[in-house]
Amino acid sequence: MQRALTAFLREERGSTIVLAGMSMLFLLTVVGLVVDGGTMYAAKSHLQKTANAAVLSGAQELTGQSAAVTTVIGSILAQHGEQGSLVRTDIVPQSSVRVTLRKEITLGFARLLGKDKAVVTVEAAAGITPMASAAGAAPLGIDESIPLEYLKPYKLKVDSSGVESGYFGILALGGPGATTYESNLKYGYPSEIKVGDIIDTETGNVAGKTRDSINLRLEQDLYPAGEYWRRDSTRVILIPVYRPYQFSSSQLKYIEVRGFAYFYILEPMSSKDTSITGMFIQRANTGFTAPGTIDKGAYAIRLIE
Repeated sequence: MQRALTAFLREERGSTIVLAGMSMLFLLTVVGLVVDGGTMYAAKSHLQKTANAAVLSGAQELTGQSAAVTTVIGSILAQHGEQGSLVRTDIVPQSSVRVTLRKEITLGFARLLGKDKAVVTVEAAAGITPMASAAGAAPLGIDESIPLEYLKPYKLKVDSSGVESGYFGILALGGPGATTYESNLKYGYPSEIKVGDIIDTETGNVAGKTRDSINLRLEQDLYPAGEYWRRDSTRVILIPVYRPYQFSSSQLKYIEVRGFAYFYILEPMSSKDTSITGMFIQRANTGFTAPGTIDKGAYAIRLIE
């Protein structure tokens, strides 16, 4: 009896050791899969963020040459250490850009299961659509009925005289007054303006304030005249495009914002000037979009995938 009991106990201990070993192996396998899964998740997250940054930055150049889009994307990938991960870039000028990134990840514990590497693939796409709201606008405006030809010289009037093709005017952003107008023209109106907003026009004499503000912008510009593609050029101003909303005594009192346009200042203003010489350009930047916004060359960038 004693011998039988001893044999039984030995058999039980052996089974327990086997079960414990199997449990430990299972636990290590689960831990290994969790660790490798975390590694893959972190790698994919980094790759997706890099792809998003690449297309958002590249979309800034969609209004120009495709080569410029490609250059920006390459720069962003290099900054994130992922230049070797690029599989393809698809560019639709004036519309969208898409990138595909792929990276091979070295695994750790999964090697026990015969798998030492895994491939992570991500895509991102960004597009541009007419800008519907933005901060930093200049207190100037153009009538939506005026056709714009990009890179053609225009005289942007600061009063309503001598304009046959439509009214160019000045706007009371943030309230009336020459001082407010001057600050907004020099530095941009800090609050957001959006399509559908009703805004007062400015009726005072602001010729001197306009001249001082425009000439200051030209003095502060870091680039030669004509380099309108420079994103930090102080010659570039964002201006609302409007529809006349209310007249009083043949004078336009209020306007309704319909969209936005970018204007590049070409020349300084003389003491006799009542207009700003420049040209309209196409540009994509941060901002927001909304259905029905008119297209006057100012675009907002957004992820579309």
